[in-house]
Amino acid sequence: MAVIFITYAINYADRTNIGVVLPFITKDFHLSNFEAGALASMFFLGYAVSQIPAGFWFSKFGTRGLVSLSILGFSLFTYLIGRAASPFGIKWARFGLGIAEGPTPVGCVSTINNWFPPKEKATATGLYIASTMFAPILVPPLCVWIALTYSWRYVFYFFSVPGLVMACVWYVLIRNKPEESKFVSESEVAYIRDKSLANQISTAGKSLGALDTFIRARKVKLIETKGGVFGSWNVWGDCLAYFLMVSVLYGLLTWIPSYLVREKHFSFMRMGMVAAAPWIGGFLGSIVGGWLSDKVFLKRRKPTMLFTALCTAIMMMVLIRLPQSVPLVTLALFMTGFLLNVGWPAFTAYPMGLATGSTYPIAIALVNSGGNLGGFFSPMIAGALLDSFKSFTFVFAYFGAAALLGFFVILTLDEPVQ
Repeated sequence: MAVIFITYAINYADRTNIGVVLPFITKDFHLSNFEAGALASMFFLGYAVSQIPAGFWFSKFGTRGLVSLSILGFSLFTYLIGRAASPFGIKWARFGLGIAEGPTPVGCVSTINNWFPPKEKATATGLYIASTMFAPILVPPLCVWIALTYSWRYVFYFFSVPGLVMACVWYVLIRNKPEESKFVSESEVAYIRDKSLANQISTAGKSLGALDTFIRARKVKLIETKGGVFGSWNVWGDCLAYFLMVSVLYGLLTWIPSYLVREKHFSFMRMGMVAAAPWIGGFLGSIVGGWLSDKVFLKRRKPTMLFTALCTAIMMMVLIRLPQSVPLVTLALFMTGFLLNVGWPAFTAYPMGLATGSTYPIAIALVNSGGNLGGFFSPMIAGALLDSFKSFTFVFAYFGAAALLGFFVILTLDEPVQ
C-alpha cells in the first residue's frame, strides 16, 4: 500500500503541476484561456488512449514490468515539458505524459484487487485515491516557490526526479500476485483470498433495508469475458458518471489557481497556500469515503457515489456566491474537496463487484479511459467559457451541472451484492 500510495502521488504531482504554473506559462506565451486549458487537456487525450491497451496487457501478463516502465516514461515526459520551446511543444509533451501515465493507475488498482481481501478493497482504494489528494496539497506551494525562485521550467525538471527512484522500487518490491512474493506466507495468501476463518465476513448478505431498495442492490453474475465487460451498462454507466465527475475534478485542478489570482486577487504566494485547501479536504474525504463504503455500507459503493455527486453540485453553487474573504474561500474550497472525494474511491471500487480477477483490469481500464476524457474536455470548455463571459460564475455552473447529471446516471446502476 505504501508503494502504491507514493507511486500514484508522484504520478498525480506530475500531471497536476500544470495548473499551478499555468498563470506563468500564459503570461510568457500570451495565451487565451481556451489555449491555456488546451495545454492541460492534452494530457488526458493521451491518458485515455493508453488505458484500455494497458488493461488488456495487465489481464494477460500482470502489472510488474509495465508499471515500472510507465513510471520511467512519465518522469521523462515531465522533464521534456520543461524543455519545450513553444505551447505546441508543451501540448505534445503533455500528450506523451498522458500516454506514459495511463498504465500506472490501472496497474495500481489491479494490484489492490489482487493483494487485498474483499472486505478491505474499498479502504485500500480510499488510501490509493488519497494519494491523488496528497500530491496537490504539496504541489501548489512547492511549484510557486520553484517558479518564483528559478522559473516555471524548473518545476518540471525537479518533479521528474522522484519517479526515476520509484520505478526501481516498484520493480524490486511488487509482484503480480501475493503468491509470487517471497515476503508472503501461506496463511497471508489464504487471508487475502478469503479462505481463512479470520476473514469470513459476518455481514455478508446483510440487507440495508430501504437503502438497498433505493440503490438497486441485487445479486449479479460476475462478468467473466472481455465481451461481457463492453456489453455491461453497469460498467458503461460507471464510466459515464466518472467522466462527469472527472470533468469537475480536473476542471478545478486546472483553474482554481487562476481563479484565486484573477477573480479573488490573491498574490502568487497566497494562491499557492490556499490552492492546497481543496486537496487537504479531498485527502481526508477519500479516506473517510473508503471506510464508509466498506464498513458502514457493507461494500455498497453507490451511497457514497451519490452523496459526492449531489454535494459537489451544491458546492459549485456555493463557490459562485462566495464573498471576497480569505477564510471563507479557504473553508469553501476545503469542503468542496472533502465532499467531492468522499465517493471518489467507490467509482474505482465499484467494478470490483462486477468483474472477476481476470476481467477487472479491462473493466477498470474502460472506466478510467472513458472517465478521464472528462479531463480532456473540461479544462478547454472552462477556458472557452472564461473567454466568452470573463467570469468564473459560468465555469462553476458548468461543473455543477456535470455533477448533477452524474447523480442521475449513478441512480440507474445496479448495486452488486455477492
